[in-house]
Amino acid sequence: MTTQHATALITGASSGIGAVYADRLAARGVNLVLVARREARLQTLAADLRARYGVAVEIQVADLTDEAGIRAVEETLRSNTAITMLVNNAGAAQMAPFLAGDVAQHQAINTLNTTALMRLTYAILPRLAQNNQGTLINIASVLSLHVRAGSALYSATKAWVLSFTRGLQEEFADSHLRIQAVLPAATATEIWGHSGVTVNDLPEGSVMTTEDMVDASLAGLDQGELITIPPLHDASLWDRYETARLELFNSARTGIPAPRYGKR
Repeated sequence: MTTQHATALITGASSGIGAVYADRLAARGVNLVLVARREARLQTLAADLRARYGVAVEIQVADLTDEAGIRAVEETLRSNTAITMLVNNAGAAQMAPFLAGDVAQHQAINTLNTTALMRLTYAILPRLAQNNQGTLINIASVLSLHVRAGSALYSATKAWVLSFTRGLQEEFADSHLRIQAVLPAATATEIWGHSGVTVNDLPEGSVMTTEDMVDASLAGLDQGELITIPPLHDASLWDRYETARLELFNSARTGIPAPRYGKR
């Protein structure tokens, strides 16, 4: 993919997946706008990337659980016409029973994982659509496909991200925009330190490094994948899932209650 002189805005860029995206894109010659809450970390990362890759790196300190933070980044996306790529990476999780957290905590996670992602996408998409070029990468999760006790909120927000991204892919299928949903499984990031579950609680060998996750995701983008699941070795599983999903959807379009409900 041609990236020289492009500019990418990455949310949640101060550590983990976001910081690795910043490194890998900078290595491709992409200029950067790095968004996160922790200014010191952003400054350190920006200086390192400028020195190693010679790219332009700006930072923007913003809390995307907060209305003022969302508005500030929306304005950047609207006003900085050099930005042709948005990586919606910022996210949070609480892997605990729903009632173990308070409603304000849940609302903050929901705002960050869904509302902020939607609004930042809306801020840049009109310009990308008008120019008929650009890239949108939304970081979802394999938990968008699965839910378990303790992941009700997180799984729901990531299912929202997946559905939202797939809807946009349908809308812009005939354009030159690249819109990718990335579904990592367990990845070694700082999210575990805030989620209530540690990496040590997970099965041995099930956790991917952030470097491997981002490298696989960018390879998927280069290959034109719409949905990238970095640890999925048997791609035919996704094809079978899609077939079953469409069969289920189409089977529900009869307009007639199923016999098991006793309706004659």
